[in-house]
Amino acid sequence: MLDALEIGTVVIVGSMVGVEFSVAFVINRILDGLPGDAGLLGRAHGGRMLGTLMPFWYFGSLALSAIWAVTAWRDPGTGLVVTAAALLIVSVVMSLLLLVPINNRAKTWTAENRPEVWKEQSNRWDRYHYVRVAIIVAAFALLTAAR
Repeated sequence: MLDALEIGTVVIVGSMVGVEFSVAFVINRILDGLPGDAGLLGRAHGGRMLGTLMPFWYFGSLALSAIWAVTAWRDPGTGLVVTAAALLIVSVVMSLLLLVPINNRAKTWTAENRPEVWKEQSNRWDRYHYVRVAIIVAAFALLTAAR
């Protein structure tokens, strides 16, 4: 049973890392290169779509990591799992405090109602997101090593 929990956790966290990495280094770069307001509209749509999905993914990844840490408390590698769970906590707190407020504004933007500073806010979100991606990549690496 523990093997299934470990594998499931690594797969779920790994797929979350893949999506967030793709957003940071592929999708947003594509959207930024589109003409006119297409990139703004794409970011707003992505914010609505992923803003609905990602809380479940982040909290689910954290819950699975915590269950793994508790279940395997005396096993070798548990320190890596605990550290990964701590990093996932940091990513959730960072998301709630820094990224979600920007995303909640950005997902409502259209060409008609966008603020003048929309690009600065998008760039700020991107910078925070790069840090969050580094944190969840580190958590994924630790979980993989603990396995």
